[in-house]
Amino acid sequence: MPQSIKETSAILLGYCALDGDTAAKDDSMAELARLADTAGILSLGAYVQRRKKIHPRTFIGEGFIETGLAHAEKNEAGGKIDLLIFDHDLTGSQARNIEKRFSLPVIDRTEVILRIFHAHARTREARLQVRLAELKYELPRVKSLWGHLDRERFSSKMGGKTAFRGMGEKQSEMDRQKLQREIYEIEKTLKKRVRQIDTQKKLRKKRCKNIGLVGYTNAGKSTLFNRLTHAGVLVEDKLFATLDSTSRSLKLGNGKEAVISDTVGFISNLPHHLVASFRATLKEAEEADFLIHITDISDENFQKHMADVEAVLKTIGADHIPHILVFNKIDRVSEAVVKGTQNSYPDAQFISAATGRNVGLFLRNLGESLHPVTKVNLIIPISEQRLIHDIHNLGRVLETAYEDDGVFMTIEIARKDMHPLERYRVS
Repeated sequence: MPQSIKETSAILLGYCALDGDTAAKDDSMAELARLADTAGILSLGAYVQRRKKIHPRTFIGEGFIETGLAHAEKNEAGGKIDLLIFDHDLTGSQARNIEKRFSLPVIDRTEVILRIFHAHARTREARLQVRLAELKYELPRVKSLWGHLDRERFSSKMGGKTAFRGMGEKQSEMDRQKLQREIYEIEKTLKKRVRQIDTQKKLRKKRCKNIGLVGYTNAGKSTLFNRLTHAGVLVEDKLFATLDSTSRSLKLGNGKEAVISDTVGFISNLPHHLVASFRATLKEAEEADFLIHITDISDENFQKHMADVEAVLKTIGADHIPHILVFNKIDRVSEAVVKGTQNSYPDAQFISAATGRNVGLFLRNLGESLHPVTKVNLIIPISEQRLIHDIHNLGRVLETAYEDDGVFMTIEIARKDMHPLERYRVS
């Protein structure tokens, strides 16, 4: 799979059934344009054909593609189109038919995502996961890649071509076996990594809670991660800027600590094999004790994106994990929008990770969600003064007064940590 190509221009092509949701299709095409931009491809136009059913040879009609090309070239004053991008997965034969008819390379939505993954994979683990996704994408297309060899033998008398019987079938089987061997080796390596994550998680769980940051791509997960941990993780206003899972210690502000992990962003129509390939990265979300679901409130499609995230969480078996919903980027919308969304989601948090607005309040609420606290009064006898140091470590001291019979303290403390202090509790 080639790296992203700068200054490559393309038109975007889509299909919508006659009874299909045109608004949803328009949103999908707009997202494809953003994906193309992230991959370094300039979009010269987006064209959606409404038809009864998919064309078996070219997915959409050849005449529609030709019209789209002519329209884009006219609008760009003769600008050159290098590529056709489809907002759907194409079969190998469909892509080859279109390429032969229009003499242009053809890629689909999944291939655009894979180009982005290539550009953003920085660690060996991420590169292996990208390669695994590519192999699983290529495997079902191997047979059609060599099918022309078998077809050529039928025309050998007319065109002088020769081919052994079954040559295409033999070549495709050899390629299939090669891909399957590579898939096996990569999956074996990644399974070892998953076991390592399990071991690390068990060790961490003895000390503190594990939190996973999840959300639609470009919702601001990495910005919030940096704000909370000062980790310096790469932040870009592009899709899939983060592919590697990064973990850091997080101070919750109530005397407790947690381990928080930034994860790969989700997206609409994310192919199942991409989810499966990134199992090692998504393991941080799958095995978390608590999830923070980040949503971009400035995105007019945030409700659909929330549903997309929930669908992926269900796919990886993480939909049962307790979570808190956080609307990010409130600095980009009006107060009226914030208040309206608060009315619809009264239990959600509203922050700006970029400016820091409400992040402190969110952190306190997060700590209370992980470690529910109670406010209590204590009198610590003079003979038990060593407990005062422990109390400062266990909770937050609100008031201290030295009296004749001991030290009076008002504290906020996690309910689970109250048991050894119950004997000192006063009303």
